[in-house]
Amino acid sequence: MKRFISLLFLCAFMAQPMLWANTNTTQDPTEEAAVEQVDSVAVDSLAVAEEVVMEPMPETEIEEAAPAGFTQELKKRFIEGGPGFMGIVLLCLILGLAIAIERIIFLNLSTTNTAKLTSSVEDALKSGGVEAAKEVCRNTSGPVASIFYQGLDRSSEGLENAEKAVVAYGGVQMGQLEKNVSWISLFIALAPMLGFMGTVIGMIQAFDKIEAAGDMQPSLVAGGIKVALLTTVFGLIVAIILQIFYNYIVAKIDSIVNDMEDASITLMDMLAANSK
Repeated sequence: MKRFISLLFLCAFMAQPMLWANTNTTQDPTEEAAVEQVDSVAVDSLAVAEEVVMEPMPETEIEEAAPAGFTQELKKRFIEGGPGFMGIVLLCLILGLAIAIERIIFLNLSTTNTAKLTSSVEDALKSGGVEAAKEVCRNTSGPVASIFYQGLDRSSEGLENAEKAVVAYGGVQMGQLEKNVSWISLFIALAPMLGFMGTVIGMIQAFDKIEAAGDMQPSLVAGGIKVALLTTVFGLIVAIILQIFYNYIVAKIDSIVNDMEDASITLMDMLAANSK
């Protein structure tokens, strides 16, 4: 709209020479003064319109402030919570995630195609005997292959000793699978407890301020209560994140243990058939 007004004044200003050319040259002084007055008013109006157009609009009118993202809001709330309990809760998250990631990598590397390994060991037993089967297990990674190797290694002492070796080494492999998992459960329980402790301490400090002031003013304790509640929020967030990783790790361990038990039974059947 402002640009349209300025263009209108500009067109009026450019049309003045044409009007002057068509007017009678024998104008009286009164008419010449009126023309000059109209000309000056048009020039002034054009200048004002150009200043209005060129003047930058306030930023608040051009665009509204963009809302803060999730990470920025999380960082802001974390800083508001204070470095004391927030730092401890963050440490629980870092240590818990480090252990969880290490366990996930280890469990994925420990996963073995049990059906393929069993078939290879059975073929090796039929073609090359126990030593050939042990070589197959030696070249295969994972707890199932290790249990197979221990059973085959004791097969010369009888099926009973081979079974004992399989059961004993299975317990060793299960302990390696569950290594450091208890630390994750500790951090899951510790993070919200630290958050609740920070909240309780913050509430005590807020009531101390009320007692010192002798008056119940919301503005006096609102900030302290907000900071106190932030520790609980972040403690619960850490516990939720670690709980997801913990459940995945436990499910993965259960799956590998089931494969170990099935493979042990299959191995004893193969040894019994080979001994005949």
